[in-house]
Amino acid sequence: MSDAVLNRPPVHALLADGTTVCIRPVTQADHDQVQGLYEEMSPENLRRRFFSLSPRSAALAADRACAPAQHGYRALLAETHSQVIGLAEYDTAGETSEAEISIAVCDGLHHRGVGTLLVEHLVSAARADGITTFTADALSENHEILRLFADLGLRTARRFEGPEVRCTIQLDSDDAYLSAVEARGRSADVASLEPLLRPNAVAVVGAGRKPGSVGRAILHHLKTGGYTHRLFAVNPSVNHILGVPSCPSVSTLPKIPDLAVVAVPAAAVPETAEECGKAGVRAVLVVTAGLNADQAQALLAACRTYGMRLVGPNCLGISNTDPDLRMDATFAADHPRPGTAGVAVQSGGVGIALLDGLSRLGIGVSSFASLGDKYDVSGNDMLQWWESDGRTSLALLHLESFGSPRAFSRTARRVTRHMPVLTVDAGRTPAGRRAAASHTAAAATPTMTRQALFTQAGITATGSVGELLETAALLHSQPLPAGTRVAIVTNAGGAGVLAADACTEAGLALPPLPPEVIDDLLTVLPQGAAVGNPVDATAAVTEDQLADCLDRLMHHPGIDAVLVALVPTAVAAATGDDLIRALTGAPAHRAKPIAAVRLEQDLPVKLLPAADGGTIPSYAEPQAAARALAHAARRAAWLARPVGTVPELDGIDTTRAQEITDTFLAAHPDGGWLDPSTCADLLTCYGIPQIPWAWAETEDEAVLAAQRLRGPDGRVVMKAHWPGLVHKSEGRAVHLDLQNDAQVRAAFRDFETRFAGLLTGVVVQPLAARGTELFAGVVQDEVFGPLVLFGLGGTATEILGDHAARLAPLTDHDVHDLITAPRCAPLLLGTRGSGPADLEGLEQLLSRLSRMAADLPQLAEVDFNPVLATPADVCVLDARVRLVPRTPQDPYLRRLR
Repeated sequence: MSDAVLNRPPVHALLADGTTVCIRPVTQADHDQVQGLYEEMSPENLRRRFFSLSPRSAALAADRACAPAQHGYRALLAETHSQVIGLAEYDTAGETSEAEISIAVCDGLHHRGVGTLLVEHLVSAARADGITTFTADALSENHEILRLFADLGLRTARRFEGPEVRCTIQLDSDDAYLSAVEARGRSADVASLEPLLRPNAVAVVGAGRKPGSVGRAILHHLKTGGYTHRLFAVNPSVNHILGVPSCPSVSTLPKIPDLAVVAVPAAAVPETAEECGKAGVRAVLVVTAGLNADQAQALLAACRTYGMRLVGPNCLGISNTDPDLRMDATFAADHPRPGTAGVAVQSGGVGIALLDGLSRLGIGVSSFASLGDKYDVSGNDMLQWWESDGRTSLALLHLESFGSPRAFSRTARRVTRHMPVLTVDAGRTPAGRRAAASHTAAAATPTMTRQALFTQAGITATGSVGELLETAALLHSQPLPAGTRVAIVTNAGGAGVLAADACTEAGLALPPLPPEVIDDLLTVLPQGAAVGNPVDATAAVTEDQLADCLDRLMHHPGIDAVLVALVPTAVAAATGDDLIRALTGAPAHRAKPIAAVRLEQDLPVKLLPAADGGTIPSYAEPQAAARALAHAARRAAWLARPVGTVPELDGIDTTRAQEITDTFLAAHPDGGWLDPSTCADLLTCYGIPQIPWAWAETEDEAVLAAQRLRGPDGRVVMKAHWPGLVHKSEGRAVHLDLQNDAQVRAAFRDFETRFAGLLTGVVVQPLAARGTELFAGVVQDEVFGPLVLFGLGGTATEILGDHAARLAPLTDHDVHDLITAPRCAPLLLGTRGSGPADLEGLEQLLSRLSRMAADLPQLAEVDFNPVLATPADVCVLDARVRLVPRTPQDPYLRRLR
């Protein structure tokens, strides 16, 4: 049994009804409680657990579970309020890959997911210890335990033996299991948020008598917003505040609220949270800022101990505009307008801007959460809430940090299939990342890693709050385009030029109109109109002519969207034509999106009401309209693509790879770079192709290696090596084009002279054929996990920075995107008479590199540079791998932050 498994810290997780439990290893001090767990079971449940009734069963089971740690045995318990409510254990009985499991749950707590949650955590622990199969014996009448095994999402086989059933459970971590865990987690998460976002009563703790306090402002908002349930204040000095009943403490309230809003000084926050927990409050919203580390730890401990969900601290508040609730527990200037956008932010200032912008646009808000320092409730929680609330059709996020990015990514991939998820890509620069870290005490996230997460999850990432609102306006009001082909129509040539530039810069296409469409348009447009793309309808165009033009373009199959750039003219005013009516008088819900640009518009974006009750977005700048259309086109392309799958790979030896890793780290406890031989062995475990090579520690060995490796042209390459050597080319530690034994000897002597005291040997390789030099690598991010990078290689790789990145494990779509995203991609597809590179070989290389990174959390860094791609094959010419000691963590295991 590995130390990592035995020493797992306690974690908190949610049961099916949303209540919180602690999952932790059993200790010797738990003996009495474990024995009591069994002794308090009904005779029928005891018989189902032990297959017989014996007065010694409970004591023997507790002795076994609470014995000193023993190899091959593992026991986890679930507890709430320091009371043991469930136990799960496995025993390998000397086997290396198989273990027998057993489960016990306290009477009265069945059907709440205690056993399932324990088994999930037991599965995670077993996998980390190399166990691949669970077995379990059960009475055939024990339908509850058989259903538990069947519903896990793991491959389960049953064999009936008289009154007993032998269950065999394969611990494969495939998508079916992850989806089952995800579904259980989503249901539990939403249930846990009910007291927070649909509370049956709210108390504001710290509401002051005098105007100006945050607590009083929130109480005022709750009252004036029309909160439909019971509302209280907690203040020991008064009986009423703003006409709301006030009590001296939470425990003296006439009704214990689901939600307590905490607006007391930082020093009093932990004590207040403790009081709320003891009273039975189920959720707390802490708006107080400035908690120190001890206060923060005490706050979170109180929430975990009493099973309360927490928003904040240091936040603006939360709101839910459901007409049956009308809860506005914020201190924003105005009440949010009810609507369909879900909003979650870490910055209160950004939250106010989004609430104001969405209200002004008429989109409105379904629910809002200012997460602040985000100790507990996160963007992932809010996505799952919006997915299930029946009111949200658009999700807007502003997150400065991620607690569990791979779980967030998996949730977002699912949610974005049903609604647009938009975010502000905050902290894109080093200065911005420093500001984010100081603002939320959160670890900064590398830009490339965060962008990879957004891309893979289908999240629409914008560069500013303004761009977020501009894009939200279009996605809210218009259908998605089928592609990127845009037609521009204008009544002023200059406005059309600006719009054309904006569309091209945004990555949209302006295809020329075919002759038949041109002829058709000329029949409805005024004399002198220029019918290209843009279409200049001239200042003389009338309302009816413009409407006819737009209708014909909308029906043209070669156009995916229409952008209309209009300026006010005296001609239209004189004739009484309202060109905007040409847009709004037609059905707003067309099959293709349409957007307006009005250069004189006072606001960056508006939603114009249409005759059919819909809306059409209107922008003050063509760049804004073009960006929004480009985001919509990317979303449409993402939705149109089938869900990717992680490729099945042959020739993988994960067991051997783990042995290599463990052996190296046992000899190098602090980690380090692998030597060439160990590095090659590790790559061989994953079938990663390498150029032939030989290791030499003397001049004569180098000559013999060169003689053996010389190709038809007789030339070889020699590379110096010593531990810690990173950039061979910069250190002039490479000799190329060595044509005979004399040159090999001279090269070796040169290394011995220049690198005396460092050199441990040399690597000799045949001179590679001509091809495209690429780079492939892995960086293990402490928060996000492994990130696979790919792009142009060779000595200029860092200077040019032509790289793309995706988070592992890579799907087939991710691999395709990695290969086609860098600017060097045309080189791989064949240019100037040269044939395409071995693209299938490249796909295999990246998939195998991704598998290696996903299998080995100790893999801190991988650098394949160069990777040589030719029409015939792909192989790694130089590889570096760095390992560090790291405890594997299951990113999809159900647990609270």
